[in-house]
Amino acid sequence: MADADGENSPDVLENKRSATRYQILVEIAARQPAVSQNEIADTIGVTSQAVSDLVESGYVEKRGRGRYEVTKEGVDWLISRTDDLETYLERVNSDVLGSVEVDAAIALDDVDEGIEVGIVMRDGILHANPAGGTATAVTVTSGKKGEAVGVADFEGVVDYDAGTVSVLPVPTVTDADRPNSDVVSTRVPEEGLVAVAGTEAYALVSQSDVAPDIRFGTAEGVAEAGMLGLDVLLVAVTDEIPRHTSKLRDQNVPHRVLDSDAF
Repeated sequence: MADADGENSPDVLENKRSATRYQILVEIAARQPAVSQNEIADTIGVTSQAVSDLVESGYVEKRGRGRYEVTKEGVDWLISRTDDLETYLERVNSDVLGSVEVDAAIALDDVDEGIEVGIVMRDGILHANPAGGTATAVTVTSGKKGEAVGVADFEGVVDYDAGTVSVLPVPTVTDADRPNSDVVSTRVPEEGLVAVAGTEAYALVSQSDVAPDIRFGTAEGVAEAGMLGLDVLLVAVTDEIPRHTSKLRDQNVPHRVLDSDAF
């Protein structure tokens, strides 16, 4: 049977004989060498003759006292059908399930199921705006203002700019020159996040009475926040900076390293 793209499904999904053969070979391979004909027949719900047929076809070899093992030919057949299944499932996941993917957004006002809403980015989180937007989607659940609702059938592009990451270098503990904690509080973005990388950086931020938003996985977290439109102050020990700026460059996130001589 051909699917929506005109491609045939694997024969183990279309052919009952192939499906039974596949199940039997999997069970024997999982249990061998101590597996009997009756065990396999009872487990899968087939007759003992179905197992005997695989012996005659050369896919299974009968050992002494009614024991069975999968032959090289049987293994090759099993691998080829498994590859077909994996390829088919990958395509189903990307082409079929991907086309009906449901995401979550915060409702900016009460919304009913099945209506078109605008999709906007605020504080790095998708929001559903009943008033519309440059990008649209259809709600698949209803919700009150402030609740998360399901949205699908996206169209257009969410209009937002990437944030800027400002990197504040902090000397290592062996360096005699240490910045005053005031350099942190004066550079915290008004509507953004503060991240720390390294013990010295955490100590400096703590002395400034600023609560860091990101403390772990900062290279990935800071880059993602910037990609989602948030400004970030990254307070980092000097030897941590290259790892973070490399990630920011890879993700095309605007960033700048502040001049430590000005502290």
